[in-house]
Amino acid sequence: MAIIKTNGIGISAVSACVPSKVERNCDLEYLMPRSEIDKIINTIGIEEKRLADDKVCSSDLCFAAAKKLLYDNEIEPESIGALIFVSQTPDYRQPATAPILQHRLGLPKTTLAFDVNLACSGFVYGLSIAYSFASQAGIDRVLLLVGETMSKIVSRYDKVNTPLFGDAGTATLIEKGDFGNAVFSLNSDGSGYEVMMVPYGGFRNPSCEEGLKLVEDAAGNRRSEEHFRMNGMDVFNFGMRVEPKDIGCVLSESGVSIDNLDLLIFHQANKFMTDFYTKRLKLSPEKTPYSLRYFGNTSSASIPLTIVSELKNSYPNRERVVLSGFGAGLSWGSVLLDLRQCRISDLIEY
Repeated sequence: MAIIKTNGIGISAVSACVPSKVERNCDLEYLMPRSEIDKIINTIGIEEKRLADDKVCSSDLCFAAAKKLLYDNEIEPESIGALIFVSQTPDYRQPATAPILQHRLGLPKTTLAFDVNLACSGFVYGLSIAYSFASQAGIDRVLLLVGETMSKIVSRYDKVNTPLFGDAGTATLIEKGDFGNAVFSLNSDGSGYEVMMVPYGGFRNPSCEEGLKLVEDAAGNRRSEEHFRMNGMDVFNFGMRVEPKDIGCVLSESGVSIDNLDLLIFHQANKFMTDFYTKRLKLSPEKTPYSLRYFGNTSSASIPLTIVSELKNSYPNRERVVLSGFGAGLSWGSVLLDLRQCRISDLIEY
């Protein structure tokens, strides 16, 4: 594992944007029987998701969130030294989306800007990069934009993934200040890359007529090779193997006991999984806020979306907070940090 420790760098503001279009899981009767729908909702804890329109990209949601953050906090664009865009659903294969967002937001041409291609661990990884840049003398503020439109790569005839995934864009401001210490643990295991993937559409398996055909599997799911696919049991076992251990690692490295932890914000995979991890850690469920009931699994955007939707008017104790994400790659990471100085904008719709 990679352990990174910083001091005097922190999150000063967070905002989030979701599409206005709501899809309720109770309306998926075209896909499965009512009894199966009710069982799935009770298990995963997701009642509805937000879905982006065809012409709305992850970058559009992140742009709206960033404009909100800059306005609410009276941040001058010229003060941003770096922009990092984390997403697996960028605008194009080339060019990177981050420079486009730099231009759209009116940030100076001296802004460092690049993309990071990571899924559900992406926010924690992106934070670690942002903290590293912000610790340098030449950069005072970093704008971390994390967004996904997973609905664009999930088949509408996939009974496994359609009830799970929603869309969102977020903006997080990282800067120098009296934020105390932060401890990151970052990890990967590429031997499990096939557990969650889109097999075709890249350069290993380029787009082709055969890869675009819908094929029905033994369970009745219809997907093409350019749709996202996931082995749910392998994901659960992977999370069970790494999540409690990794969270224990950052607590140990920080000298904080589980009893003294104020909040644990998981990537919002599904409630059955993360409740199980919480029990394994022997942490009070009241310390693990959820946003997935109304937004589903928004991949890399789920942690900052949860901060905005759940911490805005509640959870006043935010001194010792763990954020933890895990997913495709396989990749996982956790961080212990202080959110007491974090200003949270109201959630907006696109």
